[in-house]
Amino acid sequence: MPLVTKLAGKTVFITGGSRGIGEAIAVRCARDGANVVLVAKTAEPHPKLPGTIYTAAEKVEAAGGKALPVVADVRFEDQVQAAVDKAVETFGGIDILVNNASAISLTGTLQTTMKKFDLMHQVNVRATFMCSKLCIPHLLERDNPHILNLSPPLSMKAKWFANHVAYTMSKYGMSMCVLGMSAEFADRGLAVNALWPKTAIATAAVRNLLGGEATIRRCRKPEIMADAAYEILTRDAKTTTGNFFVDEDVLREAGVTDFEHYAVEPGQDLLPDFFLD
Repeated sequence: MPLVTKLAGKTVFITGGSRGIGEAIAVRCARDGANVVLVAKTAEPHPKLPGTIYTAAEKVEAAGGKALPVVADVRFEDQVQAAVDKAVETFGGIDILVNNASAISLTGTLQTTMKKFDLMHQVNVRATFMCSKLCIPHLLERDNPHILNLSPPLSMKAKWFANHVAYTMSKYGMSMCVLGMSAEFADRGLAVNALWPKTAIATAAVRNLLGGEATIRRCRKPEIMADAAYEILTRDAKTTTGNFFVDEDVLREAGVTDFEHYAVEPGQDLLPDFFLD
């Protein structure tokens, strides 16, 4: 059976954990009694985006976990290092890193400002690499360490680049971290995997960038990603690495057959996500 361990007492370090998929993964881990380190910029409520790291922390505690909210901008090494140090000081180590923080601009070459380009590459590629680099020394001390990047399977098909090459490059950069680090640390027992949704997920980014409430009704809830992440993170790290997982496939393999409860509005035709044929 793939489930070899649970997350009670494990410490999970999640970037972008104040809302959406990051928050859902945090709450799912907390249901096992995990310690959850929530790393995000959102300390004060945003006028257009729900949730802060403190509201997420309340949900983690309510679910049965221990929460450590840390205000940090993942673009800055000193802030990430401080968050890692605080996590280790508070909980004694780090067992799992979830690189969830992401920036998106679905714009073509001429419409993409260099400010947006830099933001996507700083948050998506650089922060994923940096958070991994700073957490790995602690992860290697644990008995079933995992890194999970929220990024897509790699594909060199032009259609995935044509309309938003800067964004695609940045997300594929996260996936290249999986490709490289899984091989680099394979003999050290560290699992490095990616997870991506089969359908669009009801998040603030989808609501604000892809058509508002009409689009949200054709999405699945973030909980499907959280349940899939949990399945991956509780597998044996030594035999589960270098994979580009898709949420529905992971759950089907785990025995799930009914996905209707994940739908925002059951019965709607679901929107497929990017990067999957």
